Amino acid sequence: MATTLTDVAKRANVALSTASRAFSDPDRLGPQTLRKVLAVAQELGYESPVARAVEPVAEGESATVAVVVPDIANPVFGAFVKAAQGEGWHRRQTVVLADTDLSQDREREVITHLRDQADGLIVCSPRLEAAEILAVCGRTPVVLVNRETSGADCVIADATHGMRQAVEYLAALGHRRIAYVQGMQRSWSNAHRVELIRGETERAGLELELLGWQAETVAGGTAAAASVMASGASAVITHNDLMALGVIAGARALGLSLPDDLSVIGVDDIPFAEVSQPSLTSIAVPMAKAGALSLDLLGQVLAGERATPRLLRLPTQLIVRGSSGPAPSRTPWRNTAADRTMKDAS
Repeated sequence: MATTLTDVAKRANVALSTASRAFSDPDRLGPQTLRKVLAVAQELGYESPVARAVEPVAEGESATVAVVVPDIANPVFGAFVKAAQGEGWHRRQTVVLADTDLSQDREREVITHLRDQADGLIVCSPRLEAAEILAVCGRTPVVLVNRETSGADCVIADATHGMRQAVEYLAALGHRRIAYVQGMQRSWSNAHRVELIRGETERAGLELELLGWQAETVAGGTAAAASVMASGASAVITHNDLMALGVIAGARALGLSLPDDLSVIGVDDIPFAEVSQPSLTSIAVPMAKAGALSLDLLGQVLAGERATPRLLRLPTQLIVRGSSGPAPSRTPWRNTAADRTMKDAS
């Protein structure tokens, strides 16, 4: 039996009218009440009919599509936007861009503003939960990229294949202890990749050091370099390529040689990966394809061609370059400390 709004209201311990406003007029609710209702709705699998009611764009009219990304300075999102704009050009759609600066609050404000200005939205790698995004969008159709829900079209860059290749590659090179540098706490992609690397390292019989959350930037990777070194890992995989470049810079500043002392693997395969020194081994993520597909999915909905949400998963692939190599015969920084201790004892 399908979940009803009454079920949501009872579970959230709010009035039925309050639960209804969470989907029809969320601005009238306080943020805590809104989050509680939306969390319960997602838990119970409730889909609002308000969000599903889409009025097709009339034939011959040009639709306006808003693309929301967390950080346009990250080249991977630049590739996504470029492909989305290219697809929009072919469809004679106007594509506008908004950057949320990796902020939940700004993302919520941006979506609230754009839902009345655009015919449809594409929200890429959001920091908000899917249920809240759908509630804020209301009747405006939306495609989510790298966030999964049954209530809207979703495009997922699935890291499963690429992460498996990365772990198997490191195991074949003799690495037995791997560190993973996490991205931001509210990132769906980060949680997905953490789950994958846990499973893959366990399957391969490797030790995993799961390090703390960091900013998804070069600076975040540089800050994590000392933790990577302290973990005793001979190889590290980072949430994205920018962080991997930061780890490389930080490791060098600490006196390590790459890949002789430490192998580094990023995720995204941004253009800089190939020209960095050493060139960066990375898991290629097809974000350009995701950009084009998300415009195509939204275009079908705006044209009234279909109403049933679709989920598209795009595979990833490991690209081997110079930042990774065979495991060292010893972990230099740990053995140096051990040698010093033995010398002092003698």
